[in-house]
Amino acid sequence: MGLLRKVDVPVYDLSLIRGIWEVRVKKQRQKQKKEQERVEKSALARIDQEWQYRIYCKTLKSDERNLLHHYLERTTLTNTIQPYTDGDEQDQKDEQEQKDVEQKLTLQLNGDRWMDFPRELQWMTYLREWHVRGTRIRQLPDYLPLFTQLSVLEIPKNAIAELPPEIGKLTGLRELNISYNRLSKVPPELGNCENLERLELTGNYNLSELPFELSSLKQLVHLDIAENRFVSIPICALRMSSLQLLDLSNNKLSDLPQDMDRLEQLVTLFIHKNNLSYLPHCLTKISTLKMIVVSGDELNCIPTRLCSNPDIKFIRLYDNMSEEKKKKKKEEEEKKKKEKWRRWREQREEEVKDGSEKEFIEAYVSSLKDRDTIPYATTKVTISCLM
Repeated sequence: MGLLRKVDVPVYDLSLIRGIWEVRVKKQRQKQKKEQERVEKSALARIDQEWQYRIYCKTLKSDERNLLHHYLERTTLTNTIQPYTDGDEQDQKDEQEQKDVEQKLTLQLNGDRWMDFPRELQWMTYLREWHVRGTRIRQLPDYLPLFTQLSVLEIPKNAIAELPPEIGKLTGLRELNISYNRLSKVPPELGNCENLERLELTGNYNLSELPFELSSLKQLVHLDIAENRFVSIPICALRMSSLQLLDLSNNKLSDLPQDMDRLEQLVTLFIHKNNLSYLPHCLTKISTLKMIVVSGDELNCIPTRLCSNPDIKFIRLYDNMSEEKKKKKKEEEEKKKKEKWRRWREQREEEVKDGSEKEFIEAYVSSLKDRDTIPYATTKVTISCLM
């Protein structure tokens, strides 16, 4: 008997490795941020923009040029001393001035007549809000990173297929709504928008995952990823510590993670129209939770503390199917049962076949022991007799 060799098996703490990896990611992100600030402070981008503007103005007529200059004028509020007026009149005047300023700092595009963003938009870098809805625009412009003061980017119900990585340079962004477009992925650079408070990605039917880098969105309070193809809750969502509303409805979830109590500030949870059959007990540990909306058709295991807690509005939605839909669903279930039975029979026949093959090989190998020479090749002949 040989000597037993001692083998050292390394044992690692996965949480420690993950912590080291997250520190490295954070350092790399800080390095990229410094490089980005250095490039932004450079005068090259501003000089290039000014020259592009001059070239464009050369192509315009005098009246068109004057109209463009007037269109690009900015009005800013000054802190000059105003003469004394009545309180109500002064409030109304201030409100009107505020509305005028907000209107001048907002882009509005509506309707399917828009195929692309207007060319003069590239010189309106002072804009703070974009509201683009129901157009046929397919992509965001290349000069988007120049809009460093942008705080609201609302572009739902368009034909946008992807978000450019440069969106991560909009560090002042607070709201991003890109619902009902054609996204299939989200760039990791979006995690650089650390001031983001509201993110809506509803109805991008090819979207099935979010990058881990979105974990850095610690200010996010509203996350809507309904009507997509998620089969599980994104890991990054569980690390958004300020999250108050999470909408995961109408996806393909089959279960919820056991560490959902990480979301210590969660107030509202929408998880209806999924394939959930139970709810995890960890939901009872979220003290801030006030509302849960689920589908009651397939749900059969619910923690008692969720149902009986008077502070939580527990809402079950049931599909009120018509007779025709019920009949169709029943036919589909029967079809699935037949298909399952057919596969079982085929598998059983295959097992029987494999068993007979194995018996033949064993008998053949045992017969070789009585032979003087072993044949180089053997032909198997199967004879079936009809009685």
